[in-house]
Amino acid sequence: MALSVSYQAPDEAIFGRLASELIAELPERLSTRVLENARLFGDQPAIVDGHVRWNYAELGQEINAACDWLTAMGIRPGDRIMTVSENCRALVVVLLAASELNVWVAIVNSRLSAQEVDLIQGNCQPRRVFYTCDASPEACQHADRHGADRYQHPQLGGLAISSLYESEPEPVSASGAEQVAAMIYTSGTTGTPKGVMLTHRGILYIASISGGMRHLSHGQRVYGVLPISHVFGLASVCMGSLYNGACLYTVPRFDAAQLLIALKQERITVLQGVPAMYSRALEFLKREQRPLDAPALIYISAGGSPLDSDTKKRVEAVFGQTLHNGYGLTEASPTISQTRIDDSHATSTVGRVLPLLEYRLEPLSDSGTAEQPDDEVGELWVRGPNVMKGYFRQPEATRVTLSDDGWLNTGDIARLDHDNKLYIVGRSKELIIRSGFNIYPPDVEAVINEHPAVTLTAVVGRQIAGNEEVVAFVQCEPGVEVDMAELKAFIAERLAPYKRPTQIVLMDALPSTASGKILKGRLRDLAQQESDS
Repeated sequence: MALSVSYQAPDEAIFGRLASELIAELPERLSTRVLENARLFGDQPAIVDGHVRWNYAELGQEINAACDWLTAMGIRPGDRIMTVSENCRALVVVLLAASELNVWVAIVNSRLSAQEVDLIQGNCQPRRVFYTCDASPEACQHADRHGADRYQHPQLGGLAISSLYESEPEPVSASGAEQVAAMIYTSGTTGTPKGVMLTHRGILYIASISGGMRHLSHGQRVYGVLPISHVFGLASVCMGSLYNGACLYTVPRFDAAQLLIALKQERITVLQGVPAMYSRALEFLKREQRPLDAPALIYISAGGSPLDSDTKKRVEAVFGQTLHNGYGLTEASPTISQTRIDDSHATSTVGRVLPLLEYRLEPLSDSGTAEQPDDEVGELWVRGPNVMKGYFRQPEATRVTLSDDGWLNTGDIARLDHDNKLYIVGRSKELIIRSGFNIYPPDVEAVINEHPAVTLTAVVGRQIAGNEEVVAFVQCEPGVEVDMAELKAFIAERLAPYKRPTQIVLMDALPSTASGKILKGRLRDLAQQESDS
């Protein structure tokens, strides 16, 4: 394709309907279709949360009850609330009730460190914070630290709820579709959390189109282990399931043994995860010396981080079906491209761009690298209903990423082949993606640099099978001996587990240019060599 020329992905049939028809019938709120499902086929299974099983009628009742409950607690249209949580029925109900009330929900993973949660809360300034204590011991710890009141909800289980904070509500949009439904926080390269504002329409576009491409419908059982605090888990898994009438299994965190039990006993039909999840499942099967028993499984896909060809082949050999793939980012709700259900790819494509999205490749700026191999490689920009409204209260950061006419700069380098299949060549940022979570090196570097013995830190990503890991190169004060265990403990207190370095390498001096710029490329090569040796 020509660079700097805009294209629109064509309309296409999705599970018997044209994409344009599906888009035209998108409702105004996340909750609308779920409540319609409750009225039209209330006896169909909707949620399985441990031993609790609800059909759609019961889910609808809980959503309506939660609307009254939230209102009684002083939540107003336009307010922002925050959840500190892991996947559970309470999170789903609060999200959908907030949708009915025109309330924004900042969904925060409870496994973040205290410092990270506090930074997000400081930016969000929520009316109240809800902690899902039954689903997450870490949520309880955050709740206790913040002095939140414990509450045993008769249907939603153990929660903690903050006091009512003074906050200014946002204007309520005349069009509910353009109202912000959720904020997913992604740490900026400066270390400041950025709240990605996602609209009802943007999330529902993904739920309808991506869900339809997976043939989600009544009778499908979806294993929802991807965190709802991650946009993949929110839009594709959670809302994709409930919008299309499937049954969602809310799973707080991944455990290979529990996954394999669910595949067999619950007859899970759809499994979505990050590549590392599949690798851990294969390792468990090998260690236990047993075959996969998944009698009802008909669709598997990987996303959230790069899928290497070796992991794809190993998973497909064990599961006996195509491991589908896709590409996206939080700012695109998240999906931009996806392999289709009938595709069988041996290559590293992330599929074709979703129907009716606009896209273009911009020439790469001169970075001193070798000349590009062909004119199909460029920086990917996209525009469509799934693109965010911006970063909450960060107009400068928004302007850098989002143009005035709605084009989103993904920051990723891509190419398209003659069949319009998309390939991600590399990232133009130093983002590390570990088990589906985004890690910005400056965030980790800033924490390590707080240690009194450390003078300079450089953090890089290292590719391993189906995942990336964090490696920190640390320069210390001359003559100071560092206790590695104490340094790791220092880091653990300040960073979420997925952000903590797998390896810390102490150096007398970090390699740098004459101007003092750290040679991260050299460190990245060194980290990879140590892994390969």
